[in-house]
Amino acid sequence: MRRYLYLAISFATALVLIIVPGVAQAATNVLTTASAGGPAVAAGDQLSASLASGSRATFLNGSSGITCTSSSFTATVNSNPAAPGTAAESLKTQSFSNCTTNIFGTNNNPPPTITPAGLPYNASASDSSGFPVTLGSSSTPLSANVTISSIFGQVRCTYGATQVRGSGSNTGNTITFTNQTFNRTAGPNTCPASTSFSATYGPVRDTTQSGSPAVFVN
Repeated sequence: MRRYLYLAISFATALVLIIVPGVAQAATNVLTTASAGGPAVAAGDQLSASLASGSRATFLNGSSGITCTSSSFTATVNSNPAAPGTAAESLKTQSFSNCTTNIFGTNNNPPPTITPAGLPYNASASDSSGFPVTLGSSSTPLSANVTISSIFGQVRCTYGATQVRGSGSNTGNTITFTNQTFNRTAGPNTCPASTSFSATYGPVRDTTQSGSPAVFVN
């Protein structure tokens, strides 16, 4: 009898060891706040970020182009499924300021301006390797109007891209874009035919929630 009781207890203990880790590893969402595996970011929440400390937003063709020391964005979370998966977002606003140019034949009086057009853009964040972030799509291509001063007056050009790709990081809660190509779609040759966009934004925060907690990818 004692032998059967011992077996029953051992079996029950084994079930606990199996079930409890399963509870501890309960599904979390792709985007969470405060920590990895923390509270899920709710659909409808607004995310925002400025340039990470020490970062600049650059639009370069070789060593020449436009450099901005201020930039920020806001995005709305449309869906945030359980991980693994992809969260869908909508980029609502993006701004660039405190910009300078070293493009041949241009000057900084007044400084150049970069204004995104056609907002909002489709965006997504995935928890797959490298935490890929995409911005824009065939239905919401990216476009920006650029104004640069030259000896002949102000020059206006437009740049576009179907989509650009970045990567997220839970270290500093950042999003980084590196050498993402935009092509000139309108304007004179004073503006380069193409330009590569690079910038790091962070920390990304959920400004809908109290205290604007940082956003993590799981």
